[in-house]
Amino acid sequence: MHLIFAFAISLVAGCSVYLILSRHIVRIVLGMAMLGAAVNLVIFYAGRILSDAPAVMRAGETTLPAEAANALPQALVLTAIVIGFALTAFFAALALQAFRSLGSVDTREIDAAERLGSSATRSKGQP
Repeated sequence: MHLIFAFAISLVAGCSVYLILSRHIVRIVLGMAMLGAAVNLVIFYAGRILSDAPAVMRAGETTLPAEAANALPQALVLTAIVIGFALTAFFAALALQAFRSLGSVDTREIDAAERLGSSATRSKGQP
């Protein structure tokens, strides 16, 4: 079962890297969201996902049982999901604004800063 989870997580991570390396901004945004999901799965899996014992201590005990699920990765993943959603929404808004101002979402066509050139190579009379 561990091997199946590892392959599934690596498949999601591999697909996300493929999308991030694309030249289309929307694919890059989707790839970033998928990479966040893959990282969340890794953190969640590190917290003993296959454990049936709840992370609850009985009265008089000072430690959790060894087979109990770890609650810290679950809390971290919950926080990361919220932050990842906000980051994805910000990237989507940024991609929409880039499309509105530049007329394209292809990174090969978005080269306005490169066409201006470096300030070190321009002569003093040019703006």
